[in-house]
Amino acid sequence: FFAYGFQVAPETKAVMKWLRSIPFVLSASLHGGELVVTYPYDYSRHPMEEKMFSPTPDEKMFKMLAKAYADAHPVISDRSELRCGGNFVKRGGIINGAEWYSFTGGMADFNYLHTNCFEVTVEVGCEKFPLEEELFTIWHENRDALLNYMEMVHRGIKGIVSDKFGNPIKNARISVRGIQHDVTTGN
Repeated sequence: FFAYGFQVAPETKAVMKWLRSIPFVLSASLHGGELVVTYPYDYSRHPMEEKMFSPTPDEKMFKMLAKAYADAHPVISDRSELRCGGNFVKRGGIINGAEWYSFTGGMADFNYLHTNCFEVTVEVGCEKFPLEEELFTIWHENRDALLNYMEMVHRGIKGIVSDKFGNPIKNARISVRGIQHDVTTGN
């Protein structure tokens, strides 16, 4: 956000502050216009390149998270279903965001780079702006996928980092061998 020289709206600044103050670990952004789950990075490593695969150091985890959503979604996981514009069936209903199309200032990239939160973007249906009468169906198509995705919060390493007296250590850096992306403990 700031690194790209954008003017940041007050509500965006408020969300950024909120995300930095609470140790969220999992998030999803819901959009319309396609049937696919995308994961970071959304911004290509090479700004002049479009549709360029740009994985994070946590590529395997992001693919697992995106797949958890896509596999539990009845339309995204239906291999015979015709798709909106793109066809993501052969990819299992998931794609690296920058490989689909590159853009700067996305929430998923911000969360990964500046917080401990892993976020995917879920394109919940073909209509960019669905009609009110379509919302009930969209909700039912996404409900179990959302629940399955939320359960993923229990995957990975979790615990309490404490000193020799059992006191929690604030802002301790946690590194995982082989992954060049550290996280920190909460307040």
